[in-house]
Amino acid sequence: MKAIRFFAVFIIGLLLIAILSRSLWYVAPIKFPLEFVIDAVKFDILCIIVGFYVLFWGIVAIIYLARHKIYNKLSAQKSLHSYMFILPYAKPYWIRTLLAIVITIPIGTMDAVIAWSLKPFMDVVLIEKQTGWTMYIPLMIVVFSILQAVFTYIATYLNTWVGSRISLDLKRKLFNTLLHRDATFFDKNNSGFVLMRFNQDAESACGGLLNSMRLFSTRFFSSLSLLVVLFYNSWKLAIVATIVLFGALMPLTKVKKRLNAVVSKDTDLMAKIYRDYNEIFSGNRIVTAYNLFDFCKKKFTNNINNAFDMTLQMKKKTGIISPLMHVISSFGIAFVIWFGSYLIVSHQITVGNFASFVTSLVMLYNPLKSIGNNASNIAVSLMAVDRVSDQLSAVDKIKNKPDAVELKKCRGEISYKDVSFAYVKNKPVLRHINLEIKSGETIALVGNSGGGKSTISVLLPRFYDVTAGSITIDNIDIRNIRLTDLRDNISIVFQDNFLFGGTIRENILLGRTDVSEERLNEVIKAACLDEFIDSLDNGLDTEIGERGVLVSGGQKQRIAIARAFIKNAPILILDEATSALDNKSEKIVQQAIDNLMKNRTVLVIAHRLSTVRNADCIAVINNGEIVERGTHEELLAKGGEYAALYKTQLS
Repeated sequence: MKAIRFFAVFIIGLLLIAILSRSLWYVAPIKFPLEFVIDAVKFDILCIIVGFYVLFWGIVAIIYLARHKIYNKLSAQKSLHSYMFILPYAKPYWIRTLLAIVITIPIGTMDAVIAWSLKPFMDVVLIEKQTGWTMYIPLMIVVFSILQAVFTYIATYLNTWVGSRISLDLKRKLFNTLLHRDATFFDKNNSGFVLMRFNQDAESACGGLLNSMRLFSTRFFSSLSLLVVLFYNSWKLAIVATIVLFGALMPLTKVKKRLNAVVSKDTDLMAKIYRDYNEIFSGNRIVTAYNLFDFCKKKFTNNINNAFDMTLQMKKKTGIISPLMHVISSFGIAFVIWFGSYLIVSHQITVGNFASFVTSLVMLYNPLKSIGNNASNIAVSLMAVDRVSDQLSAVDKIKNKPDAVELKKCRGEISYKDVSFAYVKNKPVLRHINLEIKSGETIALVGNSGGGKSTISVLLPRFYDVTAGSITIDNIDIRNIRLTDLRDNISIVFQDNFLFGGTIRENILLGRTDVSEERLNEVIKAACLDEFIDSLDNGLDTEIGERGVLVSGGQKQRIAIARAFIKNAPILILDEATSALDNKSEKIVQQAIDNLMKNRTVLVIAHRLSTVRNADCIAVINNGEIVERGTHEELLAKGGEYAALYKTQLS
């Protein structure tokens, strides 16, 4: 049935061509009293039209019959998967995208019209020594060139607009993906990698690709229309020119394969360069204090020199393509001139045919000289699309289960049941940890550095998942609790708290709009920030600089404590919250911490044992295991590792 419909459409098309040709043959001379119109509907043009029509439907038939094989072949192409992944981002702007592509059709075909016009001009003016209607040809060329320029401007604008919009949407999606990546991702990758993958690749994938596709589309339609002119003037010469054309295009099939390894190394080097900039910005005081200017300069110079070498390698691998295509094209032009001379002498074509043919051929071959670079740019953009697709389709290990439950009215009862954990496989950091923390209790984790104290705390909000065993809150495995609910019920004060660029108010509220001014003042007082804020001209609206560089360590800690007060979570983690402070700052911060700990379940990690004397239970962690537990007095009475640590600090 499908074959019958296909054949019927084919016959109807042929009939329409016949009717159109017949009507033009009789009507055109009456409506357009110009000799070239009559000449334009000769029988050979009709043959060319029918030929291309049959060729088109032949290609359609082949594609239809081989559709399953083609689909399987295309499905194996990674870039196709990437495009299908990004396609939804282009869908909202499909009208502009389609218009930008459609406009490339007249841009390309106008080249062919200009080339075709040389035939009647040469035959009438040079051979017949007449002018007549040929006086319109220069005007037509000017008009078409102006239209071509206008269309090119519109196409460029539309491509830029669409590319920028898709790039913005991609960046939003990538940024949202980055926000929800688990801690392992940030452990393994540096800031330069993040900038390259989540920003620069989006630019390359959209802007560079669409611009290259616009040029490619323009040249495609230009080449197609010029081929029509070639066959119109001489099918014999056209066959030769087409064979040479395909020969010149053959090197393009190897572009992406040649670029794959080099581009991958180049992007890694660019990530290192971005990382160098970030390290100089963030660590400028260390660089200055240790006179690391020469060291940093040497490292940066080494990276940019390697990037330079990668650029040269890229050119070595692809730079030969355009010259090679140029040489092959030159052979084609030379053969056409030789064979064309014979056809003119034997009266098989006219001088006008030959002039129009050569012009079309030069206009067809000239873009090939630069299409190699264009193909390289497309290949680079395609690889950026692949990398963007990889980031957007990446699946994090820390995620909600399909049947994850809410954590309602959290009491704060925590249980570590035979918990083991390893950052790297087969290298355990924690071994068989068992802890029971009742609601409202305070448990302190102490011990030597690297023993696993902080690791125990970061497992609770699921920064990482346990390797073995389980952790429960209110008798619910934390892996079965929705991540947002789990983390909403836990406040954390770190040793080195991150402050965002902005004001003190913004850093305390962290986007919350439901906090009254009265409640905010209560929090400031409880966090022992009131005297500090009162001393500032702009109070809460004082800018603190990027990462809070304009405030002291103690002030940073108190701002972090104020955040925890605002969050008002039933579970509190204090990870070395006072270890980096001097005695005076520690006393103020400790007072704020004491206020914060009231009526909460608290997990304290501390080096200074004086800060955990009042804990309900103290667990000593060494080499990933709990070696002692009890109250301060009980552990001192045992005379074990805790007592040794305590005596060492007192001395």
